[in-house]
Amino acid sequence: MKFRAFLIALLLAMTLAGPAGAAPPAQPRESTVRPSWAWPLSPRPAVVRPFDPPPEPWLSGHRGVDLQAAADGVSVTSPADGVVAFVGVVVDRPVITIDHGGGLRSSFEPVRSSLRRGDPVTKGQQLGVLEPGHCGQLPCVHWGVRRGEEYVDPLAFVMDLRPSVLLPLR
Repeated sequence: MKFRAFLIALLLAMTLAGPAGAAPPAQPRESTVRPSWAWPLSPRPAVVRPFDPPPEPWLSGHRGVDLQAAADGVSVTSPADGVVAFVGVVVDRPVITIDHGGGLRSSFEPVRSSLRRGDPVTKGQQLGVLEPGHCGQLPCVHWGVRRGEEYVDPLAFVMDLRPSVLLPLR
């Protein structure tokens, strides 16, 4: 019985290891790209509600971050260079979406804008002004970022979110 368990474990280990001489499976590489986008609000805003994606694309979740603004009517600026991909109303909120290239798009709501689809924008350029209502009485903007069709955490583009590592004192 012990020998059988040993054989099963050995076969499983060999299966997971792959064929002899095969290269080990590629491991995800840690990105060496440092955050380079700007905050869309000034001064640097507090995060009112963090990114909380659903486990499945069709389930509910929070596909962006809510950032506290100083007041309704403040300027919302482009976090990076890009081209306006959409300006309009979605459900009942004004939305603007910027295509930053490389499959990255950022959207802001509720933001009223006079820009038009196809307009180029530069990092820090005003996209529009914040309308009231997204966070109740608290002025805030919802910022979502997609890479292709997948929502990603916008804070990864403005903050270094790698975990801190404690080193020995010696």
